[in-house]
Amino acid sequence: MNFKNKLVFTTKILFSVFLGAALLTANCYAQTKAADNATGGTLITLGGTPTLTVGKLPAVGTQVKDFNLTGLDLKEKTLSDFKDKYVIMNIFPSVNTGVCSKAVRKFNEEAASLKNATVLCISKDLPFAQKQFCGAEGIKNVVMLSDFRSDFGNSYGVQIADGVMRGLLSRAVIVVDQNGKIVYEQQVPEIGQEPDYAAAIAAVK
Repeated sequence: MNFKNKLVFTTKILFSVFLGAALLTANCYAQTKAADNATGGTLITLGGTPTLTVGKLPAVGTQVKDFNLTGLDLKEKTLSDFKDKYVIMNIFPSVNTGVCSKAVRKFNEEAASLKNATVLCISKDLPFAQKQFCGAEGIKNVVMLSDFRSDFGNSYGVQIADGVMRGLLSRAVIVVDQNGKIVYEQQVPEIGQEPDYAAAIAAVK
């Protein structure tokens, strides 16, 4: 086989591999989307790979559900502990990942100038890990809450249902007004993507 024929042969092989991968990805996406529709979950991605949450975020205009989460002092916290102000819920998988820690730092920075709002940073991380992170990063303007022993992820539709991050919380933001009504929500479509900080902050101004 001469060089030209080898080149043609190699090109055909590479094209076949590429086409097969593309079809496999498309099929995976279609199956996941079908599962999304069937289960009521939300289709998101992790590094481009489709995955599902257990449900959908509560809709704007609806009354927010109460929750029972754990604070850094290991005491239970409910939504009523943060009444009379707007509440921004910054929900994420783990403070020990780059994007999550960046989001906590950003919301901590924004919260310093928000007199009418409290920012809650919610994940499955243990309170010990959250406290260590806050100490190391100088985080003082947000409230860290853990979902490690509650049903928050299922109740709010943000628990990841499959894939390598199954059981953790997806990246989402919910803003609640002083009357407990949801005025803004964002299910971030790609777990590795930061939330829309500006939109969340604008919802309380």
